[in-house]
Amino acid sequence: MKRILVVGAGGQIGTELVPHLQKNYGKDNVIASDLKDEMVEKLRGFATTEQFDALDEQHFAEIVKKYKIDTIFNLVAMLSAAGEARPLTAWRLNMGALLNSLNIAKECGCAVFTPSSIGVFGESTPHNMTPQDTIMRPNTIYGVCKVAGELLSDYYFTRFGVDTRSVRYPGIISSGALPGGGTTDYAVEVFYEVLKNGRYTCEVPEETYMDMLYMPDALDAVIQLMEADPAKLIHRNSFNITSMSFNPRELFASIAKRIPNAVFDYNIDLVKAAISASWPNKMDDSCARAEWGWNPKWDMEAMIDDMLAAIGKKLGIS
Repeated sequence: MKRILVVGAGGQIGTELVPHLQKNYGKDNVIASDLKDEMVEKLRGFATTEQFDALDEQHFAEIVKKYKIDTIFNLVAMLSAAGEARPLTAWRLNMGALLNSLNIAKECGCAVFTPSSIGVFGESTPHNMTPQDTIMRPNTIYGVCKVAGELLSDYYFTRFGVDTRSVRYPGIISSGALPGGGTTDYAVEVFYEVLKNGRYTCEVPEETYMDMLYMPDALDAVIQLMEADPAKLIHRNSFNITSMSFNPRELFASIAKRIPNAVFDYNIDLVKAAISASWPNKMDDSCARAEWGWNPKWDMEAMIDDMLAAIGKKLGIS
């Protein structure tokens, strides 16, 4: 990678991925783009920016050619819970941005990274040590988009030679951008609420296990995969990756050890409960470890300490 365009860079992953890429490839070699005014304004503080709609293929292609881009990071997505409220919009956005990324990459000779998700799995998928290759019958439009995205990315690689690569992200925990409508958002929201108000009301059932990943590991995974020897990649689209699995009760108990007066209760959102119940308890990420050296550094306890310190500083509490 030498010249990188991050599309949808104003979201949770993009606002931290852009500086991470800059650190590795140089500030001038990373272009950040988004559609929303407030996102672009935020990005302007630390990166060269372009504002355009990823569904506008002509404008998208002009930007790629203007900056001589060789790698596209397509982060445009409407997430799981938000997508259930507007499924047709989610399909048009998620698939339109991906198809434009793939077609432009084919025309311009670019590589493409598009994150997939644990959302590709469904109730019929094995929940414990979910295999790399297994049945994928999701019950959300977000998951349907991600399954289609994995298949399309593989098709563009085998049919047209586009260098497509992807990981199946679990819930991503970050002290940077706020979460944006995902089922695993509780694992970020709780830190803000207990530090500001001393309590948190969770919308996911207390015994529901889901895979999680701390943002530093999520960022490292992108570069590790995109720099990996293509001859060693068997799966490409898309690799299971994870570093921890817990349920809300376990997370809150560990936070309470640090903040003894914190209060936790539940007001279950039936949509989030159904989505989370259909996802894996724990994924098997051995293929990522074998094919490109995936080796996460963060576990739950270290993540909690770091999140409390970072968000406390952000809120002016510590």
